[in-house]
Amino acid sequence: MTDMQTLIREQARLIILKALVQQVDETLNSDLMIPELKAFGIRKSREWVHDELAWLSEMGAVTTVAVGTIMVATLTDKGHRHLDREIAIEGIQRPSRPGG
Repeated sequence: MTDMQTLIREQARLIILKALVQQVDETLNSDLMIPELKAFGIRKSREWVHDELAWLSEMGAVTTVAVGTIMVATLTDKGHRHLDREIAIEGIQRPSRPGG
């Protein structure tokens, strides 16, 4: 994997976590994550998003459930702690400092 591909994956993972925390129930399906990523110039397939969700699940940042051909992800406490900068999950871009 090239350095740019690594950066895109790490940034996409952060964008996914931020999209989840913005939802009332901190849950979102994979099809709705695609436009969230596109807004940041990351144009990827549903399968690519599923791979990233599986990785985030392995790291404990989200839980996932397959519903037909869609994955539904929910933010975990560990994912929240990464967004709050209490911990750093290797492989996910660090969020900016508040006000920074």
